[in-house]
Amino acid sequence: MLTALLLAPIVIGAVLWLPTPRFALFAAAVVLLGAWEWSVLAGLPGRLRRAAYLSVVAVSIMIHWRFPEWQVWLLTAGALWWILQAVLLSRVSGTEPVEGLDARLLPIGLVVLVPPWVALVCLHSVPDTGPASVLFLLLLVWTADIAAYFVGRRWGTTKLAPALSPGKTRAGVYGALVGAFVCGLVFGWYLSFGVAGTLVVALVCAVAAAASVVGDLYESLLKRRRGIKDSGQLLPGHGGLLDRIDSMTAAAPVLALGLAALGVGP
Repeated sequence: MLTALLLAPIVIGAVLWLPTPRFALFAAAVVLLGAWEWSVLAGLPGRLRRAAYLSVVAVSIMIHWRFPEWQVWLLTAGALWWILQAVLLSRVSGTEPVEGLDARLLPIGLVVLVPPWVALVCLHSVPDTGPASVLFLLLLVWTADIAAYFVGRRWGTTKLAPALSPGKTRAGVYGALVGAFVCGLVFGWYLSFGVAGTLVVALVCAVAAAASVVGDLYESLLKRRRGIKDSGQLLPGHGGLLDRIDSMTAAAPVLALGLAALGVGP
């Protein structure tokens, strides 16, 4: 709890008060810390090899900062990846342990980690509403998580994916979708989109919340294959950084694409 109380003001302050170039560096630092934990999930041995992997992720970030015209394609690739995972994870009935290096996860890490960075920077760079859009993304994911927890505890009977996350229920997912939809209604009203536009924003938010559930389940799959509970020990009492941003990695590209389609984007 203390860790969360300390981190939340730092993140919110960075979103609201840093100019976009500095916020991009802040977000890149978060992504690189996540990349270090990802290299562990992939079974990459040795600090030198993991540092080299971080260098690849950093170069990918710099390339997409230098060539912003590629960003929409990367966001699309990220969103499509999570759609594919939603289909594949629905078919998982069990997990098999993995030892040693799983080389497939190294390029997958770029698809998982770089698009959310692009999404955050794109949203933050929008004139007038940029920081508010990023803050809304954070609130959306937090609201979906909280709604899923309480609705799942109260009405959850049918497990969503017992082989991956025994605590998640279908009722919890419905709660997350409703919570995200309500958040979208408020945000659409804030943006003065009118009735029809506000409803579309709310639907985009519900889809982003559904993606956040997929992101959480996917990381759970990787941890179960490695036989570990947390992705790392970076945050005392909260496990690893990936444990805190797994929902965000999936929700961010989806929300950024949806808002860009509605004209709330660069």
